Amino acid sequence: MSKKSQQRNNTDQFSSFGFIMAAIGSAVGIGNMWKFPYLTGSNGGGAFLFVFIICLVLVGIPILLAELSLGRAGRGDAMTCFQVLAVKQRKLWASFGLLSIIAAFMIYSFYIVVTGWTFNYAVVSFSGALYRQPDFAAYFKEFSGGGWPLFYMIVTVVIAARVLMKGVSKGIELFNKILIPVLGVLLVVLMGVSLTLPGAKAGVEFFLKPDFSELSIQSTLVALGQAFFSLSLGMGAMVTYGAYVEKDQSLGKATLAVSVGNIIYAVIAGLIIFPMTFSYGLEPTAGPGLIFVALPAAFANMPFGHMLGGLFFLLIAFAALTSCVSVLEVIIAFVIKHLGWTRRRAVTVLSCLSAILAIPISLSVGGPIAEWKLFGFNLFDLFDYIASNIFLPIAGLGVTLFIGYITKAGAQEANLQPGMNKVWLTLLRYVVPVFVVLIFLYSTGLIA
Repeated sequence: MSKKSQQRNNTDQFSSFGFIMAAIGSAVGIGNMWKFPYLTGSNGGGAFLFVFIICLVLVGIPILLAELSLGRAGRGDAMTCFQVLAVKQRKLWASFGLLSIIAAFMIYSFYIVVTGWTFNYAVVSFSGALYRQPDFAAYFKEFSGGGWPLFYMIVTVVIAARVLMKGVSKGIELFNKILIPVLGVLLVVLMGVSLTLPGAKAGVEFFLKPDFSELSIQSTLVALGQAFFSLSLGMGAMVTYGAYVEKDQSLGKATLAVSVGNIIYAVIAGLIIFPMTFSYGLEPTAGPGLIFVALPAAFANMPFGHMLGGLFFLLIAFAALTSCVSVLEVIIAFVIKHLGWTRRRAVTVLSCLSAILAIPISLSVGGPIAEWKLFGFNLFDLFDYIASNIFLPIAGLGVTLFIGYITKAGAQEANLQPGMNKVWLTLLRYVVPVFVVLIFLYSTGLIA
């Protein structure tokens, strides 16, 4: 890489506020707006929320701080940071970073498909066409395997590429500084509408009032996994963003701000969805179809439902876009460093490759290759399973052990007070690895 490129890469950094907005944007995506509500609905409501927050404190926050510390201490992409800070066995530790980069590319390739779905639902909701469908489940199945998801997937790729072309401060930071506050305001407006619906109180109680008789070992493990995945851990995003953080930024305060922001957005999403489901007699246990199948039935019966539904799906699309940007930046940083590419070339090539790969992934959901199975999975589910259930926990474990045991420079980067630093390192060394191994064993089906 030329000196000019290196200088640009080193000076293009986040401001303090911009970094927090970008990190929240990375964490607040489909995982919060789609996955968290349906997991909560399927696993006991308020009891699941309570355990999720506990797991976030014990597992999510320590790893998030470790990833940010690794990034700022190493000042490079997710693999380079390990290479720079490892005293010995650099190839071994670098392999954890490489694994997170591969996972990021796999995740981006199906994440842009789901983001495209939400854009499509926003359009057909605003137009009213969605609510003229006699069967929302049949509509989703027919739509997801057709050509429109490919169109909206390309729209997603183009928007993300436009943002990433502009770099860190003028692209990623500016995008999130505008979108995240706007997203928050509009979500609060939708929450206000949902809370005023008849019967909304029952939904609020289901979501916020814990009934621990509904909690099981299985749902506790699900909450543990969601706490890990909801902060974009294990995919190199926070390591990469950490490399762009100014030296005078308090990583401890930033980690707390991002984690609290993550919880707030997840809670607001729950306070939109569950009052609505209870108000219209829908099942909160609808699973992955809760948003794309169950909620359209609610919007169809609400005053101005087509507008409110369109706004809801547009908000999910915006949230997903912020995550798309952070995930692709992981791979962009890697190829700029190791292949010497310019940012423009990296963004262009990676965007095209991911779009090409996303075509069969999209068509495997309900399209002409939906019946093609590998290890019992269609292509979409296979990418999701390998990246989310195998690669991310292993990469997250690598960061945990590396910061906890191997590199003093990485641990010192957090710059915590002595007491808090001791608590953090104790969690990283003795508590978090056990929980991450449990996540891996449960998500891969090795324990039930």
